[in-house]
Amino acid sequence: MRILYLGDIVGRPGRLAVKKHLPGIREAEAVDMVLANAENASGGLGLTAEGAGELFASGLDGLSSGNHIWKYRDIPSYMQREPRLLRPANYPPDVPGRGMVVLRRPGLPPVALLNLMGRTYMQAIDCPFRTADALLAELDAEHPDVKIRIIDFHAEATSEKAGLGWHLDGRVSAVLGTHTHVQTNDARLLRKGTAFLSDLGMCGPVDSCLGMSIEPILRKFLTASPERFEVADGPVALTGALLDIEDTTGRALSIRAWRFNV
Repeated sequence: MRILYLGDIVGRPGRLAVKKHLPGIREAEAVDMVLANAENASGGLGLTAEGAGELFASGLDGLSSGNHIWKYRDIPSYMQREPRLLRPANYPPDVPGRGMVVLRRPGLPPVALLNLMGRTYMQAIDCPFRTADALLAELDAEHPDVKIRIIDFHAEATSEKAGLGWHLDGRVSAVLGTHTHVQTNDARLLRKGTAFLSDLGMCGPVDSCLGMSIEPILRKFLTASPERFEVADGPVALTGALLDIEDTTGRALSIRAWRFNV
């Protein structure tokens, strides 16, 4: 099975680029399933129910998120209705939404999508390592047929991302980092067959600071004064990872960092 996982979709430019180019990308890359992180897809920070619906209508099969998912008030109730939109599983158990979903499409093996968030330099939430163990135990008990298991680890520290990759090596198909919006150069297969990449990057404006307009961010760095950030204009690139995974075992066969210039 071939899966394309897109990095953080940033604002309207990212959404429109995905909508316009995803059908052609699916065909050109012979992709069976496309996943993405969407926590910044509305206004560059957060996700609205309308924005999520637009992304699903564009052909995305599942959406993960992170710490910015709660900005818009319509998202908690939307997540209750739409299981394909995830929030990190290691939020406290009474938080709306879910952190794992099994995606089933006709003619394809089922895929478990899991969403976790790091704790280093981020919020003090439950342990992502122990939460991953619990989710995998749940999959083994309730969905033993699901061998392909993909994790979006939304985290700041590369050491924490690498640590989770090694912790889960051989137990999941891929551990893919998001959050920093900068695609890393460390795509590899770990020793026991798990694909790993520290960060998928982003789908958004190239001439920007992480997808946002340059000038306000420079003023903030130079003056330490509050600034209103806005999504940048100009050329857009889509980045992520392309994975080939063995259907019956869930073992990753290959991973490569992927980029498409719009």
